[in-house]
Amino acid sequence: MALNEALRARPRKPIAARRAPRPPADMRPEEWQTRVDLAAAYRLAAIYGWTDLNNTHFSARIPGTEHFLLNPFGMLFDEITASSLIKLDKDGNLLGESDYPSNPAGFVIHGAIHMSSPDLNWVIHTHSRFGTAVATQRQGLLPVSQKALTLMGWIAYHDFEGPATDIDERPRIVGDLGDKRILILRNHGLMTVGKTVGEAFVWMYRIETACRIQIDALAGGSELQPIAEATQRKSIEQGRRMYGPGGFIEAGKEWPALLRQLERIDGASYRR
Repeated sequence: MALNEALRARPRKPIAARRAPRPPADMRPEEWQTRVDLAAAYRLAAIYGWTDLNNTHFSARIPGTEHFLLNPFGMLFDEITASSLIKLDKDGNLLGESDYPSNPAGFVIHGAIHMSSPDLNWVIHTHSRFGTAVATQRQGLLPVSQKALTLMGWIAYHDFEGPATDIDERPRIVGDLGDKRILILRNHGLMTVGKTVGEAFVWMYRIETACRIQIDALAGGSELQPIAEATQRKSIEQGRRMYGPGGFIEAGKEWPALLRQLERIDGASYRR
């Protein structure tokens, strides 16, 4: 469901329904907060229309550990709660008990990124309609909109090698990503990474929006207005500065507002 449709269709939850439950007594506060944020990211993805039933995955490193949280394979994104997330070690082994297994492709992709850098704590992967459409196009993201140009300094590409279940693909995923924050998985989908949940989520919002603009513009049937190369270079450099650390719209600062939006639409059941 598109965001505007969700806002119209869902009544605002009463205040009592938005009270946050207390974390389990035997869980570190850092792990519980990571669970709450990851569950929120899944619920927001459902609102924004980025889901593919129970496929694709968002993951998070638990601070101070080599343990990672992933969605339980079998739950839809709008069902996920903080306590339902599964925990894996660095080798992809399930820690603790769950009624659901993990998705092996999830940890092949996500584990590669998490273990490549101590700062890449969050990974978001989607098979969204517009992102996947651009991923199938030979030229990838075109320099035809402000949104696309300001992202191009942050984008890398990874060629399709089949469904990501082979750990041998990990070094190539990491190598192709390099120091970027957005990876277009050719013929597959999109992936974004970040130090924080807000950073990874907002990168995904921005690339998905740029892809949607491109597909809509191409579908219109009219010739696209070209942008001069000098203006392209200027816009790309501006995007590096304004979205980067300390930039005036640094990626991730929107996260508190996104949580408020989620709770207006869907209440706080994700915190359970």
